[in-house]
Amino acid sequence: MQLRFQDLLTRVEGYHPTADLDLIKRTYDFAAKAHDGQLRRSGDPYVVHPLGVAATIAELKLDVASICAGLLHDCVEDTSATTEEITKLFGPEISFLVEGVTKLGKIPWNTKEERQAENFRKMLLAMARDIRVILIKLADRVDNMRTLDAMPPEKQERIARETMEIYAPLANRLGIQWIKVELEDLSFKYLYPNEYNALVEKVSNYHKERQKYIDDVAATLKRELSEAGVECHVYGRPKHLWSIHQKILRTGRELEQLFDIVAFRVIVSDVRACYETLGVVHSKWTPIPGRFKDFIALPKPNMYQSLHTSVIGPRAERMEVQIRTADMHRVAEEGIAAHWRYKEGRPFEGPDSKDEKDRKRFAWLRQLMEWQRDLKDPTEFIETVKIDLFADEVYVFTPKGDVKALPKGANPIDLAYSIHTEVGHHCSGARVNGLIVPLRYTLRNGDTVEIITTPNQKPNKDWLKYVVTSSAKAKIRNYLRQAERDKSKQLGRELLERELRKYGYGFAKVQKAGDLDKAAVTLRLSSGDDLLIAVGYGKVLPADVVEAVVPEDKRKEVVAEAAEPQNAITQLASNLIRRVTGRQTAGIKVAGENDVLVRFAKCCSPVVGDPIVGFITRGRGVTVHTLGCQKAVDQDPDRRVDVEWDGKLKTPRPVSIQVVCADKPGLLASISQSFNQLGVNISQANCRSLDDNRAVNTFSFNVADLEQLKTVMRALQRLSGVFSVSRM
Repeated sequence: MQLRFQDLLTRVEGYHPTADLDLIKRTYDFAAKAHDGQLRRSGDPYVVHPLGVAATIAELKLDVASICAGLLHDCVEDTSATTEEITKLFGPEISFLVEGVTKLGKIPWNTKEERQAENFRKMLLAMARDIRVILIKLADRVDNMRTLDAMPPEKQERIARETMEIYAPLANRLGIQWIKVELEDLSFKYLYPNEYNALVEKVSNYHKERQKYIDDVAATLKRELSEAGVECHVYGRPKHLWSIHQKILRTGRELEQLFDIVAFRVIVSDVRACYETLGVVHSKWTPIPGRFKDFIALPKPNMYQSLHTSVIGPRAERMEVQIRTADMHRVAEEGIAAHWRYKEGRPFEGPDSKDEKDRKRFAWLRQLMEWQRDLKDPTEFIETVKIDLFADEVYVFTPKGDVKALPKGANPIDLAYSIHTEVGHHCSGARVNGLIVPLRYTLRNGDTVEIITTPNQKPNKDWLKYVVTSSAKAKIRNYLRQAERDKSKQLGRELLERELRKYGYGFAKVQKAGDLDKAAVTLRLSSGDDLLIAVGYGKVLPADVVEAVVPEDKRKEVVAEAAEPQNAITQLASNLIRRVTGRQTAGIKVAGENDVLVRFAKCCSPVVGDPIVGFITRGRGVTVHTLGCQKAVDQDPDRRVDVEWDGKLKTPRPVSIQVVCADKPGLLASISQSFNQLGVNISQANCRSLDDNRAVNTFSFNVADLEQLKTVMRALQRLSGVFSVSRM
């Protein structure tokens, strides 16, 4: 049943009796007129989408400006309406919120990844000024996910993956649990439809039995606490579908074998009662070692507070109990929206607020902005955003007793870089709880960590394989790139000196006269140093620099015949690596040329149709990576060259996938049959059983293009008993 506009007004009036309903009506009329004639893929009038977004914003109990921005959020992007018009009609505040949510649809970005990165970068900047921007964007994403059925499968998968990787973790960072849960479950539905439908059916069949267990335990818990003099409310609930699915994958058990998929919440009056309740729970049921977390004493970065403990409950089943006050519960469910308020007539300010509590709440956002400010590469930016948004954390202590929060899986190098860049660069080891540990050691909650540094220690590429924080990755990459640039600069100087000597010119004289900087401008580089680096990398030839520095008559005296000018990349391939002879088989064009030596990176094995990027590798031509490849992100952007697939050639490319499935008879035969039906020949297979009744299978085969690979993966994903299919 579709929401009516009057329902929206009723909802707003319910939590904001003095709201300016006339302003909401005017914005709705404007949006309805602007979108008149537009239909969604479902066939519904387009205006039902902004109405749905506004309704979700009302669920968050936000102000009138946010409701209006939700109604208008697509007007600038999808209709003839302009920002100036919205400012004039509805004021600068609403206009700012609409502009913050609007995508950068007018700018012709080169790739989808670049567009996604810049959209998100813009959103973060607006969010840093006013947190309502991201709340509106989340409401927009919730409504889009609720109506994703009408989209074609490819768009469903792309939007669902982006939602799972960015927007659900972002909702979690903001502490809005109900949005996080809904986005995860909806993404699950479109990313893994077979597993989703099977789990929905199992949970539905299991519901009556579980509900009786929940009711019995809740009644027992309430009675025990009442006898101990603790006033409380007790709620029991099964965990959400994505959480259960993750647990099934992690343990290899079926739903019926999982015991701790039920969580109980106990809401009490104050902090003291929280700890009293914990004592009652632990005296009634046996606590499970290592499963207690005190988020009251150590709140999460999104200011979530609660006590978590897991115990062996009735029927010897594991169950989780969360204990919190009513205020903590409101924050846990509504997140930052629970803190929404106006202060002295000004909206909630976010990370730059003068309020100490606000600054703490948004420390993660401020840190995120600092890490990303210098990241120009869109792929690297999106990768680090994803890392920073994931919420699982460990809390460790410095020798002075300071608490440091780091992502789960962090090691001493991550901690060293969180203290200071130079501490990270020179980190040679660590003492954890008084014992020397290797740099790869995974930090655990409560560890006391002392970083050991030595002056001669330097970062190396191996560090990038096991650090997890975006700050550490960025600082290591910057150090390695700078070292590589220094080496290339020296090589460029040597090559240029040798070339200039042929014409009787000295490098020092040319540099002192400023001719090197002039040559850099001619060759579209910013400085003489950049020119030397480009020569060292092989992106610019010494002969090109000589042409810009040495007068033509002087060059003619030395060289009897003028060399035919060539494209720098083509000349590089000819002189420094080698030209490919005969028919081109790679199917790749480099900077518009299709006869340059290329090699495909083995780390990501690009196939036709993948977004790709090339890097000059001296002596080995151009190495082609997929755009999202981790090793491509680690490369110096200065070595990057434009590459594209040659549409005329579709040479089959090798690729490998991993299939995780149940370890049961006949399933491997079904998988092989799927390959056979699609006309794909398996060149290599590696199958092994695990202890948890699962099997991990790796298959290598050739595909003509990305579409064929997706067809194979979708076919395997549909097989009963297959848990996941992923490209390696």
